[in-house]
Amino acid sequence: MLVLAKKGEDMIRSKKLTKVASIVTVLVILTALLPLPSVASFTPPFTTLRAGLHFGATALPSANLQNVEGAGSGFDFGYFDSNRTFVPIGAWTNETRITITMDRNMAWHPGEGGGAGQYREGTAGAVVVGAFHIQLSAEYGTFEEARAMSENYHEAFVRYSNGIFMVLIGQYTSRADAEGVMAALGIPGASVNAGTANTVTVVRTGTNVILFEFEHGTTRHLGVMPRYSGAGKAETWFLGFRYNGGFQYARRDGALLTVVNVVGVEDYIKGILPYEMGNNWPLEALKAQALCARTFAMYYAVRAPRHAAHGIDVCTTTCCQVYRGRNSANARTDQAVDETAGMYVTYNGLPVQTFYYSSNGGASESVENVWFDALPHLRGVMDPYEANIVPRVSGYHWERSFTPSELTQRLRDRGHSVSTIVSMRVSQYTPTGNVHSVTFTDGNGRTATLSRLTQINNVLGVRSLRFDVGNARWGPGGLFANDPAQLMESSTGFFTIDGRGVVAPVTSGTMYAITGSGDVVAVVAGTESSVGGSGTGLVNGMFTIRGSGWGHSVGMSQWGAFSQAHYHGRSFEDIIHFYFTGVEITRT
Repeated sequence: MLVLAKKGEDMIRSKKLTKVASIVTVLVILTALLPLPSVASFTPPFTTLRAGLHFGATALPSANLQNVEGAGSGFDFGYFDSNRTFVPIGAWTNETRITITMDRNMAWHPGEGGGAGQYREGTAGAVVVGAFHIQLSAEYGTFEEARAMSENYHEAFVRYSNGIFMVLIGQYTSRADAEGVMAALGIPGASVNAGTANTVTVVRTGTNVILFEFEHGTTRHLGVMPRYSGAGKAETWFLGFRYNGGFQYARRDGALLTVVNVVGVEDYIKGILPYEMGNNWPLEALKAQALCARTFAMYYAVRAPRHAAHGIDVCTTTCCQVYRGRNSANARTDQAVDETAGMYVTYNGLPVQTFYYSSNGGASESVENVWFDALPHLRGVMDPYEANIVPRVSGYHWERSFTPSELTQRLRDRGHSVSTIVSMRVSQYTPTGNVHSVTFTDGNGRTATLSRLTQINNVLGVRSLRFDVGNARWGPGGLFANDPAQLMESSTGFFTIDGRGVVAPVTSGTMYAITGSGDVVAVVAGTESSVGGSGTGLVNGMFTIRGSGWGHSVGMSQWGAFSQAHYHGRSFEDIIHFYFTGVEITRT
């Protein structure tokens, strides 16, 4: 056992004066040693996910699809049932480049600078697809029957409506034009059809050649499944990205298209992994990321749907997870997904929120100190592993500065009634040494306190909650002897006394201390929650914030996972259990 003593002074004798932040680490370790809750295996209710590529404010007037060269030979049409299973209706096309549009007058606009072209509503353009068609009176039970009839007419195509196939002729920009042609043709029983608010049209990209139309009210939406000409899985280009699976198109608001990639769970994870973590990272880190991504998606698809109103399970941005398909996937990322296929992080048999972020600066954080109510698996832990990756991470240590007038205006812009701010300090740290609250004082003595990530980041724009203000030294990474004013800059110049009474200088290795409660604990970098920075926070007329890490710090540190796998040889199971307290890894 070693007891710290300050250089040039008597050895510390009062246990009450000893302040060691590693108490937190010991508590976390003890918690991790408790028996894990009994769990049942988790069985997902479905094997596919609906990834919203464009919906709501990003819905599109038209959407182009293209078979990846050598990996596609046209498309089948149908719909996706309630189990997300593609149900073909027998309709198809051999075209490898198609566009799905609203059934309105749509003009083709070629892409600028080599970009993809797009159909937009209107008639101003060299190529226009009209919304009015001549409909024959006969109805057919199969696509092939209707298609055979359509071959008897110029510019004819097949339309599917509520289980019935029919033949339509031409595309005209007005009802009058369609009626004029219909009269000239003299087809008995023919009528003009302009579709409904839910009708979608499939055209050969860049032309006014209609290949197919689909309408089934609000209960079914057009499903498009690429055909594959060889072994393996089909891939389809959509707006510069390659995707597995099929696509769904719905005019949910009667206007623009909601575009959904309906894809197998494992293929979806393969389209996330290289965008949320480097595709050349250690395999075990990638496997941990795959497990987090799969569990996160299933949690929000099953337990807490975020986008149900749009008919999707997940979006493709950081609101959910970044999903871009196959472009950056490689053998390593695919291997990480394959070797964890069907695995989920569970607590009491159910998938949990497996949040992750870039780095935590030295400690992760309990969820209630960042967002919402406490959860047993989202507990903050001291993270010594990130120390290895600091030289590799650009911007790991960061700094932000504000003049008093800038800081005052930022607070006013966000609804705080304050005069010129004269003081800013961290008024409370969390047990793992992250910032819980920041207090501002104006020239009139009024205060404003911000707590948790959303409030603090909204005003200060910090990269993480692991920071100090001004010259305050009581913060992340600090070790202290006797009181918070006596910061240990390093172990140099300090001495220990062991159990035999031998005094020796501190050089390297693990140091131990006796806490105020009499416990013997290892000394590690950390902080104490009850003490904040002192002073006004002003340095040379500026409020300066110095911090480390990047992200919300709840759950898994991606760079911490890198370090554990690369420098410490830890497995993906080790990584998961380190960052998520009391969880099980279950395979379906």
